[in-house]
Amino acid sequence: MVKSGGGEPGGLIVQISGLLPSLSPAEQRVARLVIADPADAARRTITELATAAGTSEATVIRFCRSVGMEGYPQLRIRLAAEAARRIEPADTRVIGGDIPPDADMAQIIATIAFNDARAVEETAEQLDADTCEQVVQALANAKRIDVFGVGASGTVASDFQQKLHRIGRTAFYWPDVHTALASAALLSKGDVALGISHTGTTSDCIDVLRQARQQGATTVALTNFPRSPITEVADYVLTTAARETTYRSGATASRLAQLTVIDCLFVGVAARDRAATQRALAATAESVADRRINPGRRRG
Repeated sequence: MVKSGGGEPGGLIVQISGLLPSLSPAEQRVARLVIADPADAARRTITELATAAGTSEATVIRFCRSVGMEGYPQLRIRLAAEAARRIEPADTRVIGGDIPPDADMAQIIATIAFNDARAVEETAEQLDADTCEQVVQALANAKRIDVFGVGASGTVASDFQQKLHRIGRTAFYWPDVHTALASAALLSKGDVALGISHTGTTSDCIDVLRQARQQGATTVALTNFPRSPITEVADYVLTTAARETTYRSGATASRLAQLTVIDCLFVGVAARDRAATQRALAATAESVADRRINPGRRRG
């Protein structure tokens, strides 16, 4: 059974953003209006929202049910509450979505910094502590851990493998899908395979988890979208809350959100045996200590 991290605790807008790819095209138009301006959407009647989205009232009702609402009145109440709690930047030029074509460098910097910080905050808010605890337990008990990610997610997978290796955990990161599939074929019950995919639609990552699951290994998916295909081959699902927009496919916000989850898992595993962790960290730090240049030593 797939256990999913995410949902109500993180806020309605985060929830809707995560479900966006699974909605119908007409429902997506409603969703984008709601995400762009929750306060404005909350003020609209169902007829006004349907007209603005170029769809019907029936579609708005279907959208409400798709995101877990009983009907439009409940959606308006939740949106009003969401709008009230959202903290917007003091600089009105900074927005939480796309960067406009005429943005100057100061606006670009401020907007990216705001979006990156929001991605980390919203990821932490919606992350399910119980699911994280179960994943940490599986990682701590695993004889072997395989971590896999493609492209930008691969850098996060590599980071997690190095962290685990430094505290004495047997962990592997395979950037090549052929090698990853071969490795997954050798996993067994008690091992863990963790796949990282922002969209949850990367076939390489899905295939690796499917192979690992067939061998009896525990599978974990880290994705931004809780109804994406990768969740179908995962025993545990952990979700991030980052939005990639124009110019920002593979944006730092997505990686920061993923790294936030990875750090939580790593610290959870490390804390299981603090003494052993400290010994391992000290030993690995000492092993590379002489590779650093002493600033006080003059070069001849």
